Amino acid sequence: MLIHNLNIIGNKLLAYRKRLGLRQLDVAEAANLSERAYADIERGNTNFHVDTLLNICNALHITPNDILTEEPDTVSIQKNDIFNQLSSCTNQEQELILKLLSVYLDEIKY
Repeated sequence: MLIHNLNIIGNKLLAYRKRLGLRQLDVAEAANLSERAYADIERGNTNFHVDTLLNICNALHITPNDILTEEPDTVSIQKNDIFNQLSSCTNQEQELILKLLSVYLDEIKY
């Protein structure tokens, strides 16, 4: 079910931003918004265009579905968390993690 309450949407944006350890300014800049505009959206004080939502979602590495639906998709949240952790690793660490994941996935398929 879609969420129409701007406060709930704002709280979800806040939660994703905090999870990533970002400041409002970081998200605002990545989404091509002023810090004030993003802060107002996060507080639920203002409506926004679809393009703005897409830019914010890109900045937070989430989908609009993560923000606009009643029940968060916990698998998507977990995947986003893992992708964010992976992106903070070195290339060598990422290669090792991906090899381990590949081996594990091959094993559970049989």
